[in-house]
Amino acid sequence: MKRANCIILVILAAILTASCVTSRRVDYLQDMTMYSQIQVENRFEARIAPYDELSIVVMSSDLEGASLAEPFNKSGNGYLVDVNGNIELPTLGKMHVAGLTRLRLQDTLTARLSRGGYMPSPFVNVRFSNFKIFCLIGGTGSVLNIPNERCTFLEALAMMGGLENHVQRDNIAVMREVNGKMVMRYLDPRSSDIFNDPFFMLQQNDFIIAPTYNASTALANLTTITSIFTALASTASLVATLMLYRSMTN
Repeated sequence: MKRANCIILVILAAILTASCVTSRRVDYLQDMTMYSQIQVENRFEARIAPYDELSIVVMSSDLEGASLAEPFNKSGNGYLVDVNGNIELPTLGKMHVAGLTRLRLQDTLTARLSRGGYMPSPFVNVRFSNFKIFCLIGGTGSVLNIPNERCTFLEALAMMGGLENHVQRDNIAVMREVNGKMVMRYLDPRSSDIFNDPFFMLQQNDFIIAPTYNASTALANLTTITSIFTALASTASLVATLMLYRSMTN
């Protein structure tokens, strides 16, 4: 029985050792030091896409222009980009906006209102109303609502509260639609190489997908396995005790 118990303890220790989490497995940006300087090549401004929701507010610094701006704001300032990338604006009519950045649309609308004589001294503010990032980590999911049109991969991880130790750092995918196709790239937050990955700057409706290590499942089952071994060991010990008792009484 002592030998059997020793074998059980050895197996248990091996499982625990294999499943332990080291800093090398989970720490972020391990190759950066205090004085590291990394040139970030990618610059990103979110571009308007079909099904985006835009908040467009038209104003004017002129008193007369303020009243002329009212028709543009009666919709509650919300505009849904249709499947063809268009929005329908009061007075101005249909306008193709897909592919434009927020600032470019602001400038375009301001110029059209001014040159068309719709109002003096117009000012336009455009914002994204539905900039979201979807996260599927292990068996759970969440949605991140981004307050502006800029969100990096690391910022998204921080908004999620960081990654649990059992999440596979080398297998985190960012998936997005590019030219009608779903494209996936893998980013590893343990390396500074992510700063120059084209998917480091997230876009609206991106997915962050990461699996978990199988060790977490093994640990979940470990309690059951240990309980079974304990029960078997106890039963064997009881049987041995009874047999010893019978041999002594005969």
